[in-house]
Amino acid sequence: MTRLLSTGRSTLSYPDRGATLRQPLPAGYHHLHHRTRIGRGRAAFEAAGSAVTGFRMHRATGATVRADGPAATGARVEIGLGAGPLRITVPCEVVWTTDAPDRAGFAYGTLTGHPECGEESFLVELAADGTVWFEVTAFSRPAAWYTRLAGPLVPLLQRGYARLLGHHLRRLAAAA
Repeated sequence: MTRLLSTGRSTLSYPDRGATLRQPLPAGYHHLHHRTRIGRGRAAFEAAGSAVTGFRMHRATGATVRADGPAATGARVEIGLGAGPLRITVPCEVVWTTDAPDRAGFAYGTLTGHPECGEESFLVELAADGTVWFEVTAFSRPAAWYTRLAGPLVPLLQRGYARLLGHHLRRLAAAA
């Protein structure tokens, strides 16, 4: 079942709430779609789904995560990226979640103060042949002077981070 937060009071920094649930992604943003094979079977799917929705996948990359619990629609999350004086904390809000027999994951949207403007989803799927896939789908554009200055470097960093998430998720699922 997919849950989408109804419109109402929010400080999301973009108008396209929930757009990672549908195609095509909104125009005017950089689009990211990355898919990684995680493993095979129900056990790998359940371990990967738990690691995604419990933010263990993010933490495995070295990111810090401030959240009150697993991903839940409407929950606020802060992700800390980088090191030392280059470390930034990015505020987000979970805009949808899914917990189905063959799909698990969530998307968060950027809040005011995030260096980017947009949404990113993290989805684990169990295919009919037993293969477990992890997908990152995102749309974003710069919202801070330094991300505008970085220009085409930002999408490269985002793609690299999506690959890193997939790598760590594969390890977390295999260890379970």
